[in-house]
Amino acid sequence: MQTKNIAIVGSGLAGSLLAIYLRKRNHQVTVFDRRPDIRQIQFSGRSINLAMSVRGWKALDRVGIGQEIRKLAIPMDKRTMHVNGQSEYHQYYGKEGEAIYSISRGVLNRKMITLAEESGVIFRFNEKVWDVSLPEAKIYTGETEKGEWKEYQYDMIFGCDGAFSRVRHKMQRRSGFDYSQDFLDAGYKELGIPANADGTHKLDKNSLHIWPRGKFMLIALPNLDGSFTCTLFMPHKGENSFELLTNDAEIIEFWKRYFPDTIDFMPTLLKDFKNNPTSALVTMKCYPWTYWDKVALVGDSAHAIVPFYGQGINAGFEDISVLDDIIEAYKGGSWQEVFEKYQEARKPNADAIAELSYRNFMEMSSKTANSEFILRKKIEKRFSEKHPDKWIPLYTRVTFTNRPYAEALDIGEQQAKVMDEVMQLENIESIWDTDEVAQEIINRLDIYKINTKSITQ
Repeated sequence: MQTKNIAIVGSGLAGSLLAIYLRKRNHQVTVFDRRPDIRQIQFSGRSINLAMSVRGWKALDRVGIGQEIRKLAIPMDKRTMHVNGQSEYHQYYGKEGEAIYSISRGVLNRKMITLAEESGVIFRFNEKVWDVSLPEAKIYTGETEKGEWKEYQYDMIFGCDGAFSRVRHKMQRRSGFDYSQDFLDAGYKELGIPANADGTHKLDKNSLHIWPRGKFMLIALPNLDGSFTCTLFMPHKGENSFELLTNDAEIIEFWKRYFPDTIDFMPTLLKDFKNNPTSALVTMKCYPWTYWDKVALVGDSAHAIVPFYGQGINAGFEDISVLDDIIEAYKGGSWQEVFEKYQEARKPNADAIAELSYRNFMEMSSKTANSEFILRKKIEKRFSEKHPDKWIPLYTRVTFTNRPYAEALDIGEQQAKVMDEVMQLENIESIWDTDEVAQEIINRLDIYKINTKSITQ
């Protein structure tokens, strides 16, 4: 394929990584962002720490920056559950050595922009894109939407400008463009736990900490400086909601009731709660993701999801590695072929991880503290250890392999049917770790003809 002059709208994580990939293929790349250079400003208040897993690392490693990014990450091999009235306990994610990695979004974004610049990418910060000519691959920027605009001509444009993408907004006006957005009734607010005076962490640094409280929860992910980025997920309205926490007394009373073990760890609670915005959680779906050979959407601009599977960044990065695979496979063909194959490959998987992420909110906020759920997971884990050729847990398929999300969703639903029946066995609490239960699972796998082939990454 000939060298192209390419514009990317959005300097976030997907935009920065895509820029690096395209530069590796010798294209000219300019990235536009309406915001200032994130390296020159303080980044806080709207971040949920990233949970990087296999798919994300694959995309970074393939372009040669994985080892550099690992220096910014802390492995988390388990959930640590904090339930009032009980001792904290652990739920390990996978087999020994398997972990997801906590990375500050701001720290990673700064590094990615620097790496992209070093590869020859041009960044145009504080340049607001107001309009896009899809057939001509033209971008129009200016200080205001009503003011004077500047025109830029490119060979193609990639929209990496997030859930409320300006590029996608222009595509939505085309006939036949399907679009939906679904806001969760809950929102989120960033809070913090500072490091100890000596720079160490106040909690176990190799855990994703969860305080599950039914319809709301608090989570905490570790940072390299010894701090934790905390996120409170809670309904906007109703009982135990953001709308009821309007002053210091209400916030402190709420915290003492539901998160008493964190009070001493969060000296800036009131300041963080009042100063940081309450942000929305949205699932966005659309199709098509491309227009001719001129425009394509990548990451959240094509498929924004709620963060409860920790796969948002991994799914966005996987978009890019899959796109690169297709570019390589069709390098003797046309960009329109590439774009069509890209959206056909990614759309079913984007829809699948959106569904899985939505479901995982209930698991994290409610079920993780439920005794029946805990037993269910113990049975699955033990069976998969004994029979790895017959059972790979859903979380493992999603997080520790590169198999398609759509496949994981399909097999996961079949496995759930099996476990629903197993959990009804008489005295399951006392016989769960027996050959009898294992055989019951095997029988049901055979009855339902569930795919039991083991998988590789």
